[in-house]
Amino acid sequence: MAGRTIIAPSILASDFARLGEEVAAIEAAGADWVHVDVMDGHFVPNITIGPDVVKALRPHAKIPFDVHLMISPADPYLEAFRAAGADYISVHPEAGPHLNRTLKQIRKLGAKAGVVFNPSTDPSVIQWMMDEVDLILVMSINPGFGGQTFMHSQLRKIEALRKMIDAEGRDIPLEVDGGVTPETAPLCIAAGATALVAGTAVFRGGAERYAANIAALRG
Repeated sequence: MAGRTIIAPSILASDFARLGEEVAAIEAAGADWVHVDVMDGHFVPNITIGPDVVKALRPHAKIPFDVHLMISPADPYLEAFRAAGADYISVHPEAGPHLNRTLKQIRKLGAKAGVVFNPSTDPSVIQWMMDEVDLILVMSINPGFGGQTFMHSQLRKIEALRKMIDAEGRDIPLEVDGGVTPETAPLCIAAGATALVAGTAVFRGGAERYAANIAALRG
């Protein structure tokens, strides 16, 4: 997909006492999406936020909400997150027994359906159902906590998924999340990524730095 790289700041790295202001600030600074990490303390070793927080944040920005569900099972919560204002809802193949059914349900609810790849998840998991996929997210860290170091091994996975997308001829964003910095962002883009999630790299320095931080990731 040609064009400007999508930047989706992860609010996991923002000031949780000022979430509404932070979401408004990243939109004003040029962010394309708001990335929302939902963790349940079961699928991943951390607990973050639920649909009510997403609903409360929705009026603070007009850009799409990119909701990453690190929860298992995910299916019982899809409707709540869509009703709360999620535009993209992404799930892990390991979070339920029927990935295809989950993706179809997300789309039926009117959201775009994403698939998330843990570092050990093989790209072939979506090989036979690319028509149901609207977003692909590659985790370049093990999910659960922010601030981890980028795993260079995932660049080959990004390349493999890029080939799969191109073979389908579809305009599917290929997103990378984990350890994305001005140093690793060009590597991801060169491998075929079209969207980048960044937490610390965007939110460091306070609101007056957000625009410059976002610009630095685009290169």
